[in-house]
This record gives sequence, structure tokens and C-alpha cells, in this order.
Amino acid sequence: MGTDQKRALLAVVLSGLILFGWQYFFAPAPNYPSTPKKAENAAVTNAGDSTAAKPISDVKSPVESETEKVVTSYATLENERNSYVINNELSVVEGVFKQTQTRMDDFFSAENNMIQFLTGDIYQSIRFNLEQISDTQIKFSHPQLSLEGVVELNPKGFLEYQITSAQPFGYRFGFKENLTGDESGGLFSMAVGGVIKQFGYFTDDYNTFSIDSSERGEALFKWASVDNEYHLFANVFTKKTPMLYKTTEAGTFQITYPEKTNSLEFKQIFTRKEYDTLGALGHNLQQSIDFGIWAIIAIPILRGLQFFYSLIPNYGISIIFLTIIIRMLTFPLQFKSFKSMKKMQEIQPELTKLREKHKSDPQKMQQETMALFKKAGANPLGGCLPMLLQMPVFFAFYKVLYSSVELVEAPFFLWIHDLSLKDPYYVLPVLMALAMVLNQKIMPTTISDPVQKKVMLFMPLIFAVFMKDFPAGLTLYIFVSTVMGMGQQLWVYKKT
Repeated sequence: MGTDQKRALLAVVLSGLILFGWQYFFAPAPNYPSTPKKAENAAVTNAGDSTAAKPISDVKSPVESETEKVVTSYATLENERNSYVINNELSVVEGVFKQTQTRMDDFFSAENNMIQFLTGDIYQSIRFNLEQISDTQIKFSHPQLSLEGVVELNPKGFLEYQITSAQPFGYRFGFKENLTGDESGGLFSMAVGGVIKQFGYFTDDYNTFSIDSSERGEALFKWASVDNEYHLFANVFTKKTPMLYKTTEAGTFQITYPEKTNSLEFKQIFTRKEYDTLGALGHNLQQSIDFGIWAIIAIPILRGLQFFYSLIPNYGISIIFLTIIIRMLTFPLQFKSFKSMKKMQEIQPELTKLREKHKSDPQKMQQETMALFKKAGANPLGGCLPMLLQMPVFFAFYKVLYSSVELVEAPFFLWIHDLSLKDPYYVLPVLMALAMVLNQKIMPTTISDPVQKKVMLFMPLIFAVFMKDFPAGLTLYIFVSTVMGMGQQLWVYKKT
């Protein structure tokens, strides 16, 4: 097997290992939520006696109250965008994003936004007296502790809290998620496609923890959150606030203000993680959509899909158009690669003679081979470049399809009802494999070894097997890209 052939095969194998190794170890398979339930109207009511959760252990571990508290009243804040039900401990026990009629309790625990106050050396929830002022505002007070304030629902859907006291007070927020075995974010979850939830906080960038992690530290918080790939509940501070944080394997995330204060202002919001929607809310909430290192490519891809969707409201058609554009933009580099591949094919007889002539002198054979490449203007790795160029776009496309709620439940045609899920009948993976086989058949090759040829013929099948459970939109992109690449390569070979 020639040196150039070995390099080409090695490039294919390494690319496959990078692609599928990354998918297995770092990219959890998505599990998309079913159509959410309609929100039920919640009225201001007396709920009777019910037992609240005990306080989460503090970062600094002061004495904890084991007293169980009774929640006796609720208030509803509602506008055209959101609806929230708040109990008299200032916890949101129900939230609805009205645009999609999505309920917060379909995704997150009711214990995800507990606020506790430091009374003496004990952090505990406090029952306030609630007074409903309007549909979008309530007042609350606790005369014995001199705590009072107001909660107002603003037009963007934020709950705005203002708390004051004549006496300095300490506070902390607690988030809690109940682990179900497939939500921890580990390899088991990736393998079975479990719902991935995580805790997070934003400073100058977005930091995340799996909900069964055990971490602690301190940072300047702009906001803290619990989220999955498609929904977010965030606690936003008016300015960066120094906080101590702690996560536990029991599924808790706690942030504690390390000092005392006479006032506290913060916001809370429940929303779908649509990139433009989060951007419009401000506070860099769009950073909760994690495109990773591919963001520089993924965001333009998302914008391109949105643009074509605005012209033809079908994301499958948008993927096809965007793939054509990407192929056209990268064609100048691919043009050089295609020419190099043709030259490599043309000098193949001479390469065979050189290897036979100098088979007992590898150093001489290498020198003569490189001289032949230089004379012919051929690059032995040129044929690998088109594939390598596609890898970043491939990963970016995957991150867009995986991370963008805009594509959830987006249909294409016929049997494909959701481009963010796999093709249920595997038609697209099969078409993709056939296109790759055809590409190998009609294009010139420098490979002469029969065994290596058989290995290369199996590559499309192996690739199709790996791709069968990937989002249909991603498979559609690869299929269209392969077909267009064949057309471009045939044109280059005809013209040169």
C-alpha cells in the first residue's frame, strides 16, 4: 500500500474516530419533550395544610432548621406572555410560557426556586403575608422580621422582586431536581437518549453542572439557572453579585450571598430556549444555548436556516438551500483539491513503477515520489481536504439541530415529521450511503490495492450505520452535500 494511500485511509479513519468518539463521549443524544399540557387557571386560594421541603444544606453549613412549614396561601401573576403561581414563601410553584402553553412543572421540580433567609444562624423559608394588588403585582410582608417587598410581572415575562428590611439579612437560593436515573448527564443517559437537565450560572460565560455533580466554589453571578436543551428557569440579578455555590449528588444547586444586606432585587423567568427570544430578554440568556466551540459556525447556520424558512416555511427545504450555499462558498478550496485528486490519478502508473523500481530502497523511493509530486503539481493529501472542510460544518449543523428548539417538531415531507429526530424508516441514511458509494464508483482513484478498495467500499455502510440515529436534518444535509459534491467534482474533471 502506497504512502499516499495510507495517508488517505488514515485521514478517513481519524475523521471517523473524531466524529463518532465525540458523539459518544461528549454529545448526549436528544430526547425531545412531548406536546406540553395546557395550563390550568390558578386562582388566589387557601390551600390548606401541606408540607414544604426542608432547607438545603448551606455552603458554609450553619445550623439548619428541621421545622416543617405549612403553606397556606398562593397568588397568581399573569400577562399575555407568562403566568406564575407564587406561594407565601415566595416560591414559584407553577409557571406557564403562554406562547406554546408550556408548563414549568412538565420539566422542572417545584423546588427549583426556593429563597431562604438567615434568621439568627439558621437559613429557612419564611411565610409572608401576601396581598394581591393587580393581575401583575403582589405585595408581601413579615412584620416580625421587618421584611417586606413587592413582586411584579413585567411585559417580557420576568418576575421582578424587590425586598427590603430595616435589619440586615442574609439570603440564599436553592434549586433541586429529582434524579430519575436518565437525567444525570452521564454515559448511560447519552446511550438511552435521556432528558438532559443541568444547573448553570453566568458570569462572563456560561458554566454548567450535571444535576448529580458535587461541586463548590464562588463567583460573580449574573444569573443562575436550571435548564434542559429546550427550556430554562433562571434567577437573574440586577448586577453581578458575589455568591458561594454548591451542588450535591442528591440533585441540589445552592447559591448563597456571603454577607448581609438591607435590600435585594432579582428577577425570575421561565421560557423556551429560542435563540432570538432569549436574546431579546437580555442579560445574555442566549448563552444558555450551548453551541460550544462551533458557535462561530453554528450561529450563522441557524441564521441561514431562519432566513430560508422565512421565504419557504419548511426547515427541510431550508437545509437543502443552505447546504447548496455552503458548498458554493467552499468550492474555491475544493476546486484545488479536485484538481489535485485528478493529477494524483494521472500519475498513478508512474508511482507504481517507482515503487517497484525502488522497493528495496525506501529512502530513495520517498525522494523520487516527492519529486514526482512536485513535478506534476499533485498533493497526496489533497483528496482529504474536502472531507476535512466538511467536518466543522458537520459538527456545527449537529449542534444547531440538537440545541435549537426552533427545529423541534419541524416537519419535512411525508414520513419525516421532525427533523430534529432520526428518520423513522432510515430512508435518508440509506440514500446517503448510496450517494457515497456512487461517488466512489464514478470518481477516479489512486487506490490500486484490492483489499483497500473493499475497505473503502464499506466506509459508506459503516457511516450509514452510525448515522441512522442522528437527526434526520443532519442526514439530509450530508446527503445533499454528497450529491452536490459529486456534481462539482465531475464538472472540475471535465474542465481540467
